[in-house]
Amino acid sequence: MTNTVIRTDRLTKSYGKSRGIVELDLEVVAGEVFGYLGPNGAGKTTTIRTVLDFIRPTEGRAEVLGLDSHRDSLAIRRRVGYLPGELRLYNSLSAIELLSYFGNLRGHFDRADAERIGEALDLDLGREIKALSHGNRQKVGLVQALMGRPELVILDEPTQGLDPFIQLAFYHLLDEIRADGRTVFMSSHVLPEIERTCDRVAIVRDGRLLAVERVADLKARALRRLELRFGAPLPAGAFAGVGGVRDVVVADATVTCTVVGSVAALFHAAAAFDLVDVLSTEPSLEEIFLTYYGDPTDAVA
Repeated sequence: MTNTVIRTDRLTKSYGKSRGIVELDLEVVAGEVFGYLGPNGAGKTTTIRTVLDFIRPTEGRAEVLGLDSHRDSLAIRRRVGYLPGELRLYNSLSAIELLSYFGNLRGHFDRADAERIGEALDLDLGREIKALSHGNRQKVGLVQALMGRPELVILDEPTQGLDPFIQLAFYHLLDEIRADGRTVFMSSHVLPEIERTCDRVAIVRDGRLLAVERVADLKARALRRLELRFGAPLPAGAFAGVGGVRDVVVADATVTCTVVGSVAALFHAAAAFDLVDVLSTEPSLEEIFLTYYGDPTDAVA
């Protein structure tokens, strides 16, 4: 049995003069939360809609759960939970009626599971859709995507409209899915969200894949800012030539610097002096992406 849940091979979608996606080669494996990161207009939604066969590729192909995304699209949708970026719901139904409808379309409605997820997201399932705020409509969309324990959950900008407490509850639900051995593919342009939830992240820009990285690996080789405090003033060149150390500023008994990767060489050099205290500032994922790939949050015209 394959461990690959999503695979694309030179997947391309062209809208004529408009940008879509270009020769996308991507692989998502079972049991991971995979982030798909890029600015608005980068091609995230086009990728998802093409993989799920809502639109057809210009070139290339995609597989989901070992099945061909076009030929086996109905079988795939029975096994996948999906939240679209532009959510449209039937206003005349209550939330629980709508969830029952969607669940039965997929082949089975697990009411107890829907109620459990609704409670976690603080959603009243008895209210009519037309009476719900934008944030509560988003919760309904999340419940329908997560309920019934789908093997793969595909989420397009899942936390838009949610307050911070509900976002945290949603992150806990993702943790449960990962612990269960199931898979999440989540598009976002919110870097802290990717940092909090994802094992790996693909970076897409202008319809092209820039990189696929483990979040932990990105952070391990990131620039760190350190401030070292000593018991006595240091000579100006005390840390000159130390491997991996940049931007050294010696001010009396305080040294500030930037370190790339391991701090072992810096601490070895510091041991020759009376080191009193160390303050370290770990960079955010946003700062890491700025270092390696430019600014992924710039809006695309």
